[in-house]
Amino acid sequence: MDKAFYKRLFLLAVPIALQNMISFSVGLADNVMVGSLGEVSISGVYICNQIQVILQMLTVGIGAAQIVLAAQYWGKGDKNSVKSIISIALKFAIFCAIVFFVAVFFFPEQILGLYTNDQQVIAEAVKYARVICFTYLFFCISNVLIASLRCIGTVKIGLYVSIVAFILNVTLNWILIFGHLGAPALGVQGAAIATLITRIVECSIIAIYIFFVDKKLQFHLQDIFHTNVVLLKDYIKYGLPVILGDILWGINLTVQGGIVGRLGATSIAAVSIVNTIFSVVSVGVYGTASASAVIIGNAAGEGDLPQIKQCTKKLQIVFLAVGICTGILLFSIKDFVLSFYQISEETHEIARTLMIILSITVIGTAYQMSTLTGIVRAGGATHFVLVNDIIFVWGVVLPLSFAMAFIIGAPTWVIFLCLKCDQILKCVVAAVKVNRYDWIKKLTKEFKPAELA
Repeated sequence: MDKAFYKRLFLLAVPIALQNMISFSVGLADNVMVGSLGEVSISGVYICNQIQVILQMLTVGIGAAQIVLAAQYWGKGDKNSVKSIISIALKFAIFCAIVFFVAVFFFPEQILGLYTNDQQVIAEAVKYARVICFTYLFFCISNVLIASLRCIGTVKIGLYVSIVAFILNVTLNWILIFGHLGAPALGVQGAAIATLITRIVECSIIAIYIFFVDKKLQFHLQDIFHTNVVLLKDYIKYGLPVILGDILWGINLTVQGGIVGRLGATSIAAVSIVNTIFSVVSVGVYGTASASAVIIGNAAGEGDLPQIKQCTKKLQIVFLAVGICTGILLFSIKDFVLSFYQISEETHEIARTLMIILSITVIGTAYQMSTLTGIVRAGGATHFVLVNDIIFVWGVVLPLSFAMAFIIGAPTWVIFLCLKCDQILKCVVAAVKVNRYDWIKKLTKEFKPAELA
């Protein structure tokens, strides 16, 4: 049991982690290349990406809601219900992408002005936003399709697509940002165009795979247009708390971006750099959480309570180990990675301090986030995770950070610490909740063949 369990966890988590690492490395490459244009440019891209954060968290929520239900149906062996759930998730994702595109394309100055009052930064951000909004549709479709494959344990294709995306994006960045190979030097616009081309290629590859290559799910184009009303109601019932949780988390991150955005270009640049580095280094944390959600979801669908309890105990130890290793890695590489950035001494020192803070709080992130979203939420207790996030984020983190930034006038590192304090505080709640086992719920239903036709 132990060997089979850890092997399955490894085979799921590693490709997901590597995929995330490569995907975030695209952001890191953008960050470094745009950073060479100056702090105003990197700040402009950071501010614009706060909109992307909300859309990304919304899309992650749609995909996670899909996994909560689909993983259980896959564990039960009901392929038709899985396909119906995927079609529901795709419709939601496409709708959200269109709404965000319209808002950003037609009202960029007004939206970006919510994050900063620095007109130079807004001007740079608008250049980027006018192009990057065209990526939203391709980004949403790709993420939902990749999540659908994770439900059934197919994770390597996401890794392969990310490798192609990384090579393509970095190459196009080098050409379009700086004007190599006879191309015009487009600066931040070049970075946005490179990302758009990459997203189109990425979406095309994953769509071709899932519609024409995959043999496990056998998802076809006509399946998109079929909607099972019962599953739609269940998706809303159990998935809405997941989606709302990730939306609120995205809003939380973007509000945090607004707080940081009023601390000045130096602090914005430092936080942007640190968050990007952290995203790359912490992929093991999120890969393990995603793999755990699939394992627990499949087990819940099978109705195997002893297996769920055994997996839960082992996973908690894995989460802590991954967090400690990630913290040590982040602390060890801080000076080396920051040496690649052409930034002022002040920005460098702020970024270095923030990385030290993250090297500690990531241990809490690895345990509480993986426990709550990888086990408790995947087991069916979706409402609990939503309420817990609302209490900590909106009742503790944001009020405390706002007071430190705008009333007390604390230094950047103190504000940043307040923004991350929930990562430690949530550990107590996570430990108590997960070990009560009252979160285990079987969400699947029995359908007649005609109901799924």
